[in-house]
Amino acid sequence: MKNAKHPESLMMSHGYEPTWSEGSVKPPLFLTSTFVFNTAEEGKAHFELAYGLREPDTYEECGLIYSRLNNPNLEILENRLSIWDDAEACAVMQSGMAAVSTSLLTFVKPGDVLVYSRPTYGGTEHFISHVLQDIGVHVIGFDASHSEAQIAQMIDDSGLAHKVAMIYVETPANPTNSLIDIGMCKSLAQRYSNDERQVLLAVDNTYMGPLWCKPMEHGADLVLYSATKYLGGHSDLIAGAIVGSTELITQIKGMRTFLGNMPSPHTCWLLMRSLETLKIRMTQQAINAATIAESLVKHPMVVSVNYLGLMTPTDRDYDLYKRQYSSGGAMIAFTVQGGEKEAFTVLNHLNLIKLAVSLGGTESLAQHPASMTHAGLDPDLKADMGIGDNLIRLSIGIENQEDLMADIHQALSAINDAVLN
Repeated sequence: MKNAKHPESLMMSHGYEPTWSEGSVKPPLFLTSTFVFNTAEEGKAHFELAYGLREPDTYEECGLIYSRLNNPNLEILENRLSIWDDAEACAVMQSGMAAVSTSLLTFVKPGDVLVYSRPTYGGTEHFISHVLQDIGVHVIGFDASHSEAQIAQMIDDSGLAHKVAMIYVETPANPTNSLIDIGMCKSLAQRYSNDERQVLLAVDNTYMGPLWCKPMEHGADLVLYSATKYLGGHSDLIAGAIVGSTELITQIKGMRTFLGNMPSPHTCWLLMRSLETLKIRMTQQAINAATIAESLVKHPMVVSVNYLGLMTPTDRDYDLYKRQYSSGGAMIAFTVQGGEKEAFTVLNHLNLIKLAVSLGGTESLAQHPASMTHAGLDPDLKADMGIGDNLIRLSIGIENQEDLMADIHQALSAINDAVLN
C-alpha cells in the first residue's frame, strides 16, 4: 500500500502482492517443507546468506530454502509485526516462552548476570530462576519499589557488575499491574555497558500489546510478545514474537534455526488474519476494562483494584503511567474480602466470563494467579509480590460491558450467599 502510513492500514497488504499468487487478495497458506532452487548456484547463494558466510550484495535477500529457515507466511508476518513497534526486524516463535527462552539463550551465557523485574509471568520466572541458574547464569531480581540507585547497589554488591549481559523487564507486571520504568532500566543498561559489552534491555510488552506501549521509544533493544495474546487475539493459536534491530534479530533467528522453534505456516497465516483487527479489538477491550474497573472499586466485596486507568495524579506511578502508556489496557487484578475460598467462590460462579488462563482474547477470562499461573513460585516470594490467595486476574474481552458487569457482580454476590449458607 504505497500511500498508507498507519499500521492498521498496512496490515491488509504490506509485504504481499496478489500477482505472486494467482491474484489471491490474501496470502495463501504455503504448506511446504522445502523450496526448489532455479540453479545450483542460486541454492549456494541462499545458503551462504542463511549461514552468514558472506554479506549480502546490494538489494540481495536470502531466498526461500526450507521452512525451518523461512517461509512466505512467516516472512510476510514478520514484516507486518515490525511495523507496530517501528522496528527494523522481527522474529516469530512457536510460543511466547519460545520467544523468551530463545532471546535469553542468545544473549545470556553461563557466567553472565541477568537482571530482571519481578513479578513476571510464572513460566518466565521458572526459566530464569531454575533453567538459567542451573547452567551457571547469575540472576538478580528487583521489583517496582526499587529505585535505580537501589538496583545499581544490588548489582555492585554482587561483585559481578562487569558480567551483566541483559536487563529483562516485564511491565506492567503479571499479574499485579505494577509498573517498571523502561527509561530507568535503559539508564542502568548504559551504566553497565562498556566497549567490550553492550548490556541489552529486553521488555516483555505482552500485557499492553503494541497498541498501548512502544518500549523501543523508551530505550528497549528488544521487545517480546506472547503472540498468543492480543496479537493472535482469538485464543486459537500459540506463538511468540520478538522485535528489534536487524543485527539483534538476525542473531535470534540464528538461534531459532538450530532450536527449531519457528511457528508453522498455518499459525503465521492465522496471525496475519488477526493483525487486521488488532486495533479494533484492543480499543474495545480497553473501553470495557475501564468501565468494569470503575464498577469493581465501588463493590463492597472488593478490597482493592489494580488497573492502570484508575491512577490519579496523586499516585506514585501516575507520571510514569502517562509517559509510558497510551491506555489503561484491558487487564484487571482485584482482591476480594477473604482468602482462597472466597476467590474460588467468585470464579466458580462466573458464567459469561470463562475460568481459564491466558489473556488478550476476544472473550473475557478470569483466573487465580496464586494457584494457577504463579503456582510454582515460592510462597514467600508470592507474598512479597502481592500475589495473595484473594487475588483474581481478569482479561477483558469485547463482549457487551453491561453483560460483563452483571456477570461479575452476581459472582461477587455469591460470597455473601456462601457465608449465609
